Amino acid sequence: MTATSPSAQSGAARLSRITNNPVVGFAPWIAFWIIASGPSTWLHGAIAALVIALILLIPDVARRSPKILDMGTIAFFVALVIAGIALNARDGDWLDRYSNPISTGVLAVIALGSLAFVPFTEQYARQDTPREVWNTPVFKKINRVLTLMWGVVFVISAICGLIAIWAPSTNDWTQWVIPIVLLVGAIKFTGSYPDRVTANLPDRTVA
Repeated sequence: MTATSPSAQSGAARLSRITNNPVVGFAPWIAFWIIASGPSTWLHGAIAALVIALILLIPDVARRSPKILDMGTIAFFVALVIAGIALNARDGDWLDRYSNPISTGVLAVIALGSLAFVPFTEQYARQDTPREVWNTPVFKKINRVLTLMWGVVFVISAICGLIAIWAPSTNDWTQWVIPIVLLVGAIKFTGSYPDRVTANLPDRTVA
């Protein structure tokens, strides 16, 4: 058996720690939204997002524990890249216009749909909590609330994206200001909510 070098092990460990944060799971989508905000750039954005998503999947493959968010992300951007290659110019123009709200809507479906199985934030939280607390009511509640919150944020952002298309005069607010404020607020809530819920509990390991 070939030994893995310490530097390679430390690099893999760093990547694993980084990908333990659910916010990092949105990196492919954020890259896509930024790149696809320009004219005729959605295919480039989809390719960049797919590459990022595949990189983020590496630690999950090593642990044999793929996440709902990562798999949904890869499936969507693979489909989008294939569509970009196969569609004619007219259909491409339609996707050029609607790719951002479509992608945000799909992300909302992934987040809210995970509530029927395992809330997607729970898969990240499990990596930083002892196995014995995974089934506790508080742990389950925290991740249901966080997953629902993210789903609602993406629904609102998708609606804002449609409004930006249908009412271009609102573009600054509906395409940039409101989604960014929602994203920043959601990130802060994700960081603070578990601590608030568990602050008065005798055993903080349930967080």
